Amino acid sequence: MSTRALEGRGFLHSLRLDREKVASFDAYPFSIPAVRHLTELELDPKVTFLVGDNGAGKSTLIEAIAVGAGFNAEGGTKNFNFATRKSESSLHEVLRISRSHRRPKDGFFLRAESFFNVATEVERLGVTGYGEVSLHEQSHGESFLALVMNRFRGNGVYILDEPEAALSPQRQLTLLARMHDLVEHHDSQFVIATHSPILMAYPQALIYSLSPTGIRQVDYEDTEHFQITRDFLSNPGSFFKHLFSTDR
Repeated sequence: MSTRALEGRGFLHSLRLDREKVASFDAYPFSIPAVRHLTELELDPKVTFLVGDNGAGKSTLIEAIAVGAGFNAEGGTKNFNFATRKSESSLHEVLRISRSHRRPKDGFFLRAESFFNVATEVERLGVTGYGEVSLHEQSHGESFLALVMNRFRGNGVYILDEPEAALSPQRQLTLLARMHDLVEHHDSQFVIATHSPILMAYPQALIYSLSPTGIRQVDYEDTEHFQITRDFLSNPGSFFKHLFSTDR
């Protein structure tokens, strides 16, 4: 394969769908266009984003990457094995991940929708390293950021599913700063599914757009997220005129 990923220090190089082992592309999750058209996808050694509209398959793919990399489907470290309700798709069973010969010393799968379950498991196990205050005794955003700041220790792989769901714009900037520190100074790699135009602005990140036509690499300013946000902030009145029109 071409080797943008292999030239870097990343732990996860690429992923490939073993299409011959897919029973039917008419069944979920293989019927999702981004999955149906998936062959091989390189991952950036530093930061890769999966972006797209609701239902495009971002969370489905990020979950499969995480499970394929050895993480619990609901989130946590590789040592977490709880299951509140089994809901993961079978995509990880036919997704092949190319890895570095090096092994990460740390890692975490952080997803917004099941973060409460992870916090509960942390409390049940009595594990340390998540900050001085219980994750359940903070707001959603505070606990989310506390986990990132305290538990992400570096030299690791961090897979995040829509982390902006818990974070204000200011806290998203804090997350970007933490990511930069971990990537540039602590040999870490991030793979993130997001809707946030703030997060996906991370410099020189690799961005994949998932859509009804499949998956393609895009530049930041070509993402729908950036363009709609820019246009709305530049002239919200024109959007309101259209959105609130009684003639539509």
